[in-house]
Amino acid sequence: MEPEQFFELMVKELEVHTEMQPYYKFLGKQSSWHFRRNYFLQRLRYIYKQVLANKSVSIWDCGSGYGTTCLFLAMNGIKTHGTTLEFYYDTVQKRKEYWSKFGDTSLFTCTYENLFDNPPAANTYDLIIVQDTLHHLEPINDALQIFNNCLRPKGRVLAIEENGKNIIQRAKLYKYRGNKRIITIWDEKLQKDILIGNENIRSLESWGGLFQQKGFKIMPDSVQFVRYFLPVHYRFSDPETLLKKEQAIQAKPGLRRDYFFFGLNFVAEKS
Repeated sequence: MEPEQFFELMVKELEVHTEMQPYYKFLGKQSSWHFRRNYFLQRLRYIYKQVLANKSVSIWDCGSGYGTTCLFLAMNGIKTHGTTLEFYYDTVQKRKEYWSKFGDTSLFTCTYENLFDNPPAANTYDLIIVQDTLHHLEPINDALQIFNNCLRPKGRVLAIEENGKNIIQRAKLYKYRGNKRIITIWDEKLQKDILIGNENIRSLESWGGLFQQKGFKIMPDSVQFVRYFLPVHYRFSDPETLLKKEQAIQAKPGLRRDYFFFGLNFVAEKS
């Protein structure tokens, strides 16, 4: 199933599972429709490109949330296990019922657990997906060590993140949480305190250093910056034209790429 088809079916799903609408805001303001669609599809296409070359890989989606990525992979015949600490974990089963009309949802399994309490066994996975999750994992060095241990030789971590250098996002987050980048929260299901990164986004260079310390190397050809243009730009331009312009800008290192793109995607390979 192509990303575009999956997106169309998911938008229809949002009309049924209304509790997901505040998170996936596709049914909100019509003016931001193409802005949100472009961003969602760019990230999904990135995963599609990285994963579908070898459907036999063993995949762990760490921080699977609503299970959207896992469901997309299941629709493409790829088995994935997701773990999450999100309150909307209970929605996953309902989602599987909806998507069972379009593919084999048994390929997607999910558990509610903290990776530090129950890390996977050594040499279990070929690929770990961390989407909107890496900046929440603390202590980050311990998390990356767990990733290294449970990956097989040449295993990879696929990260979908926010760009920690983005000037606008850094200002917004500072206003929201100041320098309090790590906090403790109470988990009702686990009945314990959990250490969590408080939107602790980082730059590509910072991630590269952290991964290198734990036996990984970010693959240069895998690095992608996404979402440069703001919603207002979509009122006056064709979305496909804007997407092509974004791709041309991100292909060249420079101030615009490093400081004004919102999203950052990369793959780190185990040495």
